Amino acid sequence: MTCAEALLDGLAKRAVVIADKGYDADRVRAHIRAQGAIPNIPNRAHRKRKFRWKKTIYRERNQVERFFNKLKQFRRIATRYDKLGATFFAFIKIAAVRIWLRSIESTA
Repeated sequence: MTCAEALLDGLAKRAVVIADKGYDADRVRAHIRAQGAIPNIPNRAHRKRKFRWKKTIYRERNQVERFFNKLKQFRRIATRYDKLGATFFAFIKIAAVRIWLRSIESTA
C-alpha cells in the first residue's frame, strides 16, 4: 500500500483501475482520479462513505489472478532461478505464450 501511488503513475485518461479491498483508501482513489482514470475498488466493511463500483468489471480481475496462478506453475518463475531481470522476463514471455497455446488447444 505504501508504493501504490508510484505504481499508479502514468495512467491513461478514462482507464479503469481494478483493485481489491486492500487498496480502498481515500488517497489511492484520489490519486487515480487526479490522473483522469476511474477506480473500480470494492468498499471495505468499515468504510463510512461508500463508493459505487461495478461488480461485472471487478470480475475481470479474476482472469488476471488466474493467469498469475498459471505462471507460478512454472517452477523456474516461482523460485526465480534467473538472476537477471531480462532473462526472467524472457521466460515469463515464453510461459505466457505456452499458456495461450494451451488455451487455444482446449477450445479447438
